Formats: sequence, C-alpha cells, structure tokens
Amino acid sequence: MTTAAIIGVKARAVVTPMKRPLRNAFGIIDSGPLVLIDVTTDQGVTGHSYLFAYTRLALKPLVLLVEEIGRELTGKALVPFELMKLMDAKFRLLGWQGLVGMAVSGLDMAFWDALGQIAGKPVVELLGGSVRPIPAYDSYGVLDAKADERTLRAARNEHGFRAIKTKGGHGDLATDEAMIEGLRALLGPDMALMLDFNQSLDPTEATRRISRLAIYDLTWIEEPVPQENLSGHARVRERSEIPIQAGENWWFPRGFAEAIAAGASDFIMPDLMKVGGITGWLNVAGQADAASIPMSSHILPEASAHVLAVTPTAHWLEVLDFAGAILAEPLDVIDGKVTARGPGLGLAWNESAVAKYQIT
Repeated sequence: MTTAAIIGVKARAVVTPMKRPLRNAFGIIDSGPLVLIDVTTDQGVTGHSYLFAYTRLALKPLVLLVEEIGRELTGKALVPFELMKLMDAKFRLLGWQGLVGMAVSGLDMAFWDALGQIAGKPVVELLGGSVRPIPAYDSYGVLDAKADERTLRAARNEHGFRAIKTKGGHGDLATDEAMIEGLRALLGPDMALMLDFNQSLDPTEATRRISRLAIYDLTWIEEPVPQENLSGHARVRERSEIPIQAGENWWFPRGFAEAIAAGASDFIMPDLMKVGGITGWLNVAGQADAASIPMSSHILPEASAHVLAVTPTAHWLEVLDFAGAILAEPLDVIDGKVTARGPGLGLAWNESAVAKYQIT
C-alpha cells in the first residue's frame, strides 16, 4: 500500500458566536476564536481539525505557525508518530508550551483525520477501538440556579445530560457556596455536579473552600490552583474530601508524567490541542491506565469522542460547543452521550458559515 503524503497545509481564523457567554474567575468568554486547519494529501483527501485560541490576539500567530510548520512538512509521509518525532526534535530547544504546542497538536489531529478518511473509517477504528457512546457533561460558566433553571432543565430533559459543570472563584467562599447549594437543590442528588476554579486560588484558600463545599457531593474540583503548581495541587488533594481534577493546561505527555509522579490530582483531563493531538493523547492514556487514573476530555468534543473510546480509564467527555456554527454537522448529544463520527474525525466545514465568520 502506498503511504499518503502531505502536499499542503492551510489555516483560517474564524470567530464564532456562542449561545451563551461563559463567565469564569478571570472574565467572560463571549465568542469562539478558532483556527481551522486543512491538510491536503496526494490521495485527494483533506484532513481537518480546529483549535480554540482563547483570545482573538492569538489567531494571527497561530495561523502563521500552522502554515509555516506545514510548509516544512510538505512532501512528508502521512505517518503521525514519525511526524511527531520530527516536530519534537525541531522544537525541543524552543519548548512545546504555548502556541507552538497548539499548532503541532492541531496538525496531528488533522493528520489522523486524513488517514481515517483515506481508510474510509472513523479514527477510533484506526486506533483499534469501536464507535461507542461516551458519557458527557454539559459545561457552563458561572451558573445561577434561579436564573438558569430553564437552561439546566433543558440540558437534562432534552439532551439527557446527567452531569453539569459550573465555574467558581469569581467571588468569595460565600458566593461559591450559595451557587453550589442552589444548583444541588435544583439538580437533585442523582446529577453529577463539577466545579472548576480555573487556577484562581492558592492552596490554603482552595483547601478552605473545598472543605466547606464537600457536603454538596461534588464529582470533582477542577484546577483549584495554578496549573504549574504541582506541589500545590498535591497539597490540596491530600486535604480534600472531593476528588481533584486537572490537566487541561499540562503540556504533552512529559507534562502528565511529571504531574502523575507528583500526585497532583485524582483525575486527569488532557486537552487534545495541548497534549500533542491524538498521538500525544494515546501516550497519556497509557500513563493513566498504568496509574489507574480516570481520564476525561477538555473541549474539542468531536475529536475527543474518538480518543476516549480507546482510553482504558475513560471517564467524562466535556461538551462545550465552540465550533457548531461552522460545522456541516454540528455535535449531537443523545441521552447525555456523544458518539464518534466518521470517516476520520467526522469534521466537515460549512463553508458559507466559515465565510461569514472568517477574519483576516
């Protein structure tokens, strides 16, 4: 069989609308700054992926990085593990963290999408797994039980969600507790409820707040302290009655190896665009399996449904939809679960919508 080769890479910036703003401890995200990646191959297939840039300021440099890296990969065989080694060597001295790591991860996802399309299979099957529904949670910013009652009831009754995540750290302990108390009363005892502090606390304050919130039966506390403070995470975890979740801001498999060795969290949740795409995810899934750590996903639900299906310790898939406005087939949640689509990652752009939201 002839190995496919890369013949071109294109990146475009779009800013998509969000159904509701997402408020966290540091501000409000009211739109989706995305970079769309297209990797064309000599097999007549184009692989797709996208990155969430967090801020419009990162869109231009991300587009340039993706395309410049892509130029250097033109003509290379479409073999993701070999391409990752090549990029690792290229950026070892510069370092993986930041926009370079995101660009590399986004390209890796597009490589796998192209391979899946060429094979006529969903990526999960290329990885040796099978398509299956993955339990998902509906992810929000700061919530209010009264103001958001209709939204939360719709999440449960219309989409079947059995888990909800909210944000904390936007006020004092009393503010967090009032929110969680109201949500638990609204959702009842059978709904999983997660709280994300988005790195906003120090270990002492995180421990104090978690102690007060333990009575509300939370599934996890996410990123209570800055992501790089592994010893701080470990100290909080040691004193916490609630499991600690982290990992969306740990970079590539080496970052997870260090975090696991430090005992930084009970659960981990890699972000595909920071862990090294699908190739990096597979490495971390092995680490999680060896350490018996439940592993969830962070954003990018379309691709995450593929990799979680082959993750031995798969836990929860996060549903936070930034790309629905520009996808030909937006994400579908059925009975609170997401099922991988194919071929490839099942991504196709709605080009009229892309034209509408594209920025130059």
